[in-house]
Amino acid sequence: MRTPQVVVVMGVAGTGKTTIGPLLAARLGVPYAEGDDFHPQANIDKMSAGTPLADADRWPWLDAIGRWAHGRAGLGGVVSSSALKRSYRDRLRAEAPGVVFVHLTGSRELIESRMSQRQGHFMPTALLDSQFATLQPLQADEAGVAVDVSGSPEEITERAAEALAAFAAA
Repeated sequence: MRTPQVVVVMGVAGTGKTTIGPLLAARLGVPYAEGDDFHPQANIDKMSAGTPLADADRWPWLDAIGRWAHGRAGLGGVVSSSALKRSYRDRLRAEAPGVVFVHLTGSRELIESRMSQRQGHFMPTALLDSQFATLQPLQADEAGVAVDVSGSPEEITERAAEALAAFAAA
């Protein structure tokens, strides 16, 4: 029997991490943790005001997500985190070495359209450019897969589950 993976669903704001994460967790039969819930209130206040976070703001948040992922090692789990920079993913891997990333990808236009339709989220569309400017896609030596976010949440989840299965089999 294969050990369940701990998966970090990553990508810029608006790619659907909060939608796809729980669907993927249900599909894999493991718990889901919302990455935004690990942010201290100061980070939420900063982003709500339209101010991008600095790396110093992100370290405690990433460490908290990493601790959750570490606690799920061997048990499986799915957690969301933008994890935009390689250094952020390295930080997560330092806490939870076995994590696998699912990078949700899509065009800026599609993502902006989806963000503009969200209700009650603290991340304003105005920060999307800073998200794309910060993004460093997964590199060949990083455990993970890229999944296109076009289509329905069910279609995206299916692509993610298939990509993870192929990755695990490789």
